[in-house]
Amino acid sequence: MVHVLSSRTLLRPTDPDRSRAFYGGQLGLAVCREFGTGPERGTVYFLGGGFLEVSGRAEAPPAPGLRLWLQVADAAQAYEELTGRGVEITRPPVREPWGLVEMWLQDPDGVPIVVVEVPADHPLRFRA
Repeated sequence: MVHVLSSRTLLRPTDPDRSRAFYGGQLGLAVCREFGTGPERGTVYFLGGGFLEVSGRAEAPPAPGLRLWLQVADAAQAYEELTGRGVEITRPPVREPWGLVEMWLQDPDGVPIVVVEVPADHPLRFRA
């Protein structure tokens, strides 16, 4: 197997400035690095153990199968913070039958984003 040192999701938005304002401003993701110049310059955001690169420009929104999964420590706190920044939440935090607390929103191109809290009593917190 190839030894992977790092990875990132590449997102080609229809409106790069609008997407940077959403991911950096409204979601408050920290910038890892920026490159290039002009409206299609690249911005790489930290996503915990991964990265999201917003760069270039697409004629149409990303494929409908694309989803972003962002784990947070407290989904209710994230809800309050994001709504305070004007982010439209499509579904507030709900504890799912499988035990995770999930909140849903969309980026400016309609990419679904699930914000997930893994409660202290969830099996994902325990080692076998």
